[in-house]
Amino acid sequence: MTVHRGRITAGRRLAFSVVLAPVCLGLAACQPGTDSIVPAGDAGYAAIALPQGDGMPERYLLQPGDVVSVQVYGEQELSVAEVSLDNAGMLNLPLIGGVRASGLTADELSESIEAVYAAEYVRDPRVAVLVKKTQLRTIAVEGEVALPGVYPYAEGQTLLTALALARSTTEKAKLDEVMIFRTIDDQRMAGRFDIRAIRGGRMPDVTLLPGDIVVVGFSGSRGAFLDALRAIPAIGIFRPWP
Repeated sequence: MTVHRGRITAGRRLAFSVVLAPVCLGLAACQPGTDSIVPAGDAGYAAIALPQGDGMPERYLLQPGDVVSVQVYGEQELSVAEVSLDNAGMLNLPLIGGVRASGLTADELSESIEAVYAAEYVRDPRVAVLVKKTQLRTIAVEGEVALPGVYPYAEGQTLLTALALARSTTEKAKLDEVMIFRTIDDQRMAGRFDIRAIRGGRMPDVTLLPGDIVVVGFSGSRGAFLDALRAIPAIGIFRPWP
């Protein structure tokens, strides 16, 4: 089984414990112990896989602070060399004012602008949007690593390369309790991976995405997943642990 930009292909059987599932929104239903909280097996990698066509960077979605150019062919006065998305994710364009851009690809934004101009101002407009600058995309690495922190995301980054950025795991790290938190379609997902199996080539590495949070557990604890549950109210993923 291989994982590439969130897409799943059939492959060898899982030989170690991989646990992933939608994060519980109601903790009353969750019992102590990770095995009772989430299913194991092939569903693990599938849980954090993106829908077909949503890999990076072909489907980059604009966000506040990004800078784009807007060219309206044959209408120089309507073209803008550089314009930033404001904090609400809007673009301010000649004649039409605010246009929602956040959450759209460049092609989708082009079509949206064409529709607005065509409605009242320009006959058969042709619009091209080019992304010129993007906000810094990051991942976070926490827990039992030598240098926890927030790091710039690079295309193709994996779980192992993220741990390398954090100067690898500590002696106390529990290598079979390395968690990944990811948001897909506005839903937070969580997973547990065995780094020893990945390092040994027995399991595929996991391709990370911007915004992923990696948490490395520590030996002697009740488990990295339960530790993460206790910490999660501070970052708004779960309700408080009872």
